[in-house]
Amino acid sequence: MITVVGTGTGAAYGTRVPPGARLVVGARRHLDAVSLPEGAERVVLGPLAPALDTIGEYVGKERPVLVLASGDPGFFGIVRALAERFGPGLLDVRPGVSSVAAAFARIGLPWDDAVVVSAHGRDLRTAVNVCRARAKVAVLTGPGAGPAELGAALAGTCGDDRVLVVASALGDPAGERVERLTPAEAAARDWGTAVNVVLCLSGARAAGPLRTVAGPPAGPSRWALEESEFAHRDSMITKFEVRALALARLGPRLGDLVWDVGAGSGSVAVECARLGAAVTAVEKTADGVERIRANAAAHGVDVSVVHGAAPEALARLADPDAVFIGGGGRALPAVVTACARRARRTVVVAVAALDRVPAVREALAAAEFACDGVLLQSSRLAPLPGDVTRLAATNPVFLLWGTRPPALRGGIAQ
Repeated sequence: MITVVGTGTGAAYGTRVPPGARLVVGARRHLDAVSLPEGAERVVLGPLAPALDTIGEYVGKERPVLVLASGDPGFFGIVRALAERFGPGLLDVRPGVSSVAAAFARIGLPWDDAVVVSAHGRDLRTAVNVCRARAKVAVLTGPGAGPAELGAALAGTCGDDRVLVVASALGDPAGERVERLTPAEAAARDWGTAVNVVLCLSGARAAGPLRTVAGPPAGPSRWALEESEFAHRDSMITKFEVRALALARLGPRLGDLVWDVGAGSGSVAVECARLGAAVTAVEKTADGVERIRANAAAHGVDVSVVHGAAPEALARLADPDAVFIGGGGRALPAVVTACARRARRTVVVAVAALDRVPAVREALAAAEFACDGVLLQSSRLAPLPGDVTRLAATNPVFLLWGTRPPALRGGIAQ
């Protein structure tokens, strides 16, 4: 009863419309670009709910409906809403070429390893964080979430090799444009309404290896890596036992932004990036900054490093989903307070001194976080002469965390 035709790319150029439909629904550019069945009612698709109600009236009378959509309507398209409302059994879906497939084809790259994220009618921050964390991303744009906004958010926060490919009016013989720009260049342009998709690519890694499973690269097979797998100074590194629980409480994932404050060697930052999050590491020492960058490069991840002391250095950063605080000294309560004001989900703090525990808990509680924590004490197996083993104790560490209650997260989907 409902035929859904994907128009390929552009505004239905060359699309063949099946005859017999009594109602035709689609965007104005789609309706204007095709020959409609004689006598069919025409509904310009704006707000979805009224269009679905009209479709429901025709379906109830067993009168055929035609829906025109862009590209592949089952890929971030109207098929989901139609299937939820009327059931998939009533749908005859005839997909076209999606804008994502067309854009990658135009630049001669495979896209079975790309991450596709929609910013159409959604918060742009998820797309920004995915672009920071992954080497090959396609962003479906929308009003207020186009190339300019994406470029402005990415400029200065991701690798210098990042390039944006802006694909506009795909399939239009007269107006199609595919342009390569830096994020800063994209931010300076007025793009209008013809943009289909924006690709964010890391030049060095854009081609990608041969794949068996489509989609983003699989997550790491292990985490809480040995300290020896990071460059560090005088054992100044978060031990793997502490890191394991910290990662469990931070919950870094694709689309998240994590701060590592007082990052030191950057071991927590690197581990969060390996798990898919976008990461900003804040470190006050110049040699620490270089060490973090070297560790990120050694593990093949992107970490944005800010040289400065918290809390002052945090002011210009985008709001994080989660924060790890591994340093702070006497300023620790102020650092925790500043992070708790900005974190959307959780703040995790590692401290060695018992005296600092009450101040950390007070700062988290003052931000209306639910607080908890543990004292971590571990002993590692260590060999002794004579083929025997002893237990070597590590320094005890307090790991404290605060979680913002879902009701206080501003209604933002986490």
